[in-house]
Amino acid sequence: MTTRMRSVCPHDCPSVCALDVEVVSQSTIGRIYGAKDHSYTQGVICAKVSRYAERVHHPDRLMKPLRRKGSKSSSAGFEAISWDDALDTICERFERIRKNSGAEAIWPFHYAGTMGLVQRDGLDRFRHAYGTSRQHSTYCVSVADAGFKAGAGVKSGSDARLMHQSDLIVVWGGNPVSTQVNVMHHVSQAKRLNGAKFVVVDPYRTKTADKADLHLMLKPGTDGALACAVMHVLFEEGLADQAYMAAYTAKADDLRQHLATRTPAWAAEITGLPVEQIVEFARLYGRTKKSFLRIGYGFSRSRNGAVNLHAVTCLPAVSGAWQYEGGGALYGNSSIYKLDRTKIQGLDIVPDTRAIDQSRIGRVLTGNAADLQGGPAIEALFIQNTNPAVVAPETRLVLQGLARDDLFSVVHEQFMTETAEYADIVLPATMFLEHDDIYTASGHTHLQIGQKLIDAPGECRSNHALMQALAERLGLSHAGFQLSERELINDMLLSSGLPDFDAVLASGGLDCAHASFRDANFLNGFGTPDKRFHFSPDWSSVGNNTEGMPAFPDHWAVIDSATEACPLRLVAAPARQFLNSSFTETPSSRRMEKKPLARLHPDDMACYGIEDGALVTLGNDQGEVSLEAMAFDGVQPGTVVVESLWPNRYFAGGLGINTLVSSEPAQPDGGAVFHDTAVWARPGS
Repeated sequence: MTTRMRSVCPHDCPSVCALDVEVVSQSTIGRIYGAKDHSYTQGVICAKVSRYAERVHHPDRLMKPLRRKGSKSSSAGFEAISWDDALDTICERFERIRKNSGAEAIWPFHYAGTMGLVQRDGLDRFRHAYGTSRQHSTYCVSVADAGFKAGAGVKSGSDARLMHQSDLIVVWGGNPVSTQVNVMHHVSQAKRLNGAKFVVVDPYRTKTADKADLHLMLKPGTDGALACAVMHVLFEEGLADQAYMAAYTAKADDLRQHLATRTPAWAAEITGLPVEQIVEFARLYGRTKKSFLRIGYGFSRSRNGAVNLHAVTCLPAVSGAWQYEGGGALYGNSSIYKLDRTKIQGLDIVPDTRAIDQSRIGRVLTGNAADLQGGPAIEALFIQNTNPAVVAPETRLVLQGLARDDLFSVVHEQFMTETAEYADIVLPATMFLEHDDIYTASGHTHLQIGQKLIDAPGECRSNHALMQALAERLGLSHAGFQLSERELINDMLLSSGLPDFDAVLASGGLDCAHASFRDANFLNGFGTPDKRFHFSPDWSSVGNNTEGMPAFPDHWAVIDSATEACPLRLVAAPARQFLNSSFTETPSSRRMEKKPLARLHPDDMACYGIEDGALVTLGNDQGEVSLEAMAFDGVQPGTVVVESLWPNRYFAGGLGINTLVSSEPAQPDGGAVFHDTAVWARPGS
């Protein structure tokens, strides 16, 4: 008999949706629904997760450990082996490397294929206990976190459940129709209840922008200029809240003086937006006190991303929107969760090992001395929860590094990804319904448990079970390896002063929201040492690489600007039916996305002799990528958009879009610059 049971979406998305799962049998699920009783999810989830049975019961799931039969350049493929043989092979190789070159020659590598704390972060405990190289995680939030914390001091903000009280909602740098559908549900409530206006700031006409009352379609990497011009208008037209700034911010007078020359005309030259549209938006924002700013990640993935994001967060501090229910801003909420993660991450072991920037994996594996930091070359990779052959910048270098026959690679995966195809040992991994885990959220305030609902197929093992097996063979004695997943979660909850596993599970999740609206909206002080919002940030408080960063909000012209040689700016945006490289294996998602497309303005296509529907090649010093061209007037001339991440093999020539993306780290704390790429275009062949 089919029953519905509660779970949590594990994927790398701020919504962290509460789910109701049809459990058909001990090994089978049916459809997945959003939990209607969850105060944020409210029954709404994305279509790709509703079809999750397609992933769980996919015929191509990995079921057994595999060992490479020949060299990485051969076509010999893999053979099935036992778990004992796989674990013995791994541990023998790791021990040999540790003895000969030191454990830092081993690099455990992971990211957010699951957001569960146990299954994702247990690799930290292994790194600490075994003394391997550590990881500076820079794929997603490092740039944006720095930008938000530079002003507000902490990563938290207005409660998204109050969006229905807003009179104006601004989505800046996000496409929630495709990537976070719950936001659109709350936008719809505000429009229905209050007649709220909806504004989108994005370099191209997304499906979200299609629903907006006003779309500011600026050039990529120019968001700081737009924010400065908006604040200029607020000051000049008396729309800045002087009393609020005097009570809650620092250096407001200096900011006004700085912005005197950052006029709408100045910003129009930089952004490509009409002066009139900039003024229209500024007046709408300044005159609407209950304005909710939903800040996305997209515009932060640029060399000036932290400066841009900080500039945008200054808007509610100038307008005073933080004072009103339905007003303020939300970027993320990770600071609200006060959890003792000692046993999960092995935080009681103080590491004295290098932390390597994950976005530089191509440079690292090909021996770049600066990235190796004076330590040994990487001789072994141990990969969970990510697919760097597709996801990482500089695809050509990444593939070159992964193809080294002297690199011992272990990949623990659900499918034979392009990264797994380069592995020496491939291990079958569970999916989220096949193990226990616990999840924080960024887009809301709940702490939720996803319990094991069905048995894992074949010989799949969870990340935690694999860590336990390796620890036993390698003689690692940390307490975190001794506890089951459920015991680890329970231990963390109790040591954090929270209800136990069973209580949190029974309640459907623990709401960790601030005690009051005043706390959430910083009316009792921001998270900075002086409790004020900082218009002039101390960049050194959020990163070590601060050279040249501006003292006040500005357009910081350090981006990969268009040149005569590379006249187009590329935005490598997420596709609706994929999530990073997840779901690219499901037929329904591939069918709906159809194929990789380069969206080019018709004027650019005419200029470069490119035909609609024909092959186009995009290139720069990093390499070349070929795919089908699509005429699209939803960008400014000079901007090209490729929604992905399609696997490399779906591009003519076998190299995907991240081939063109530099691994140069953004300031001040590193971060991949996925949306900051200048390219040329020519007809493909």
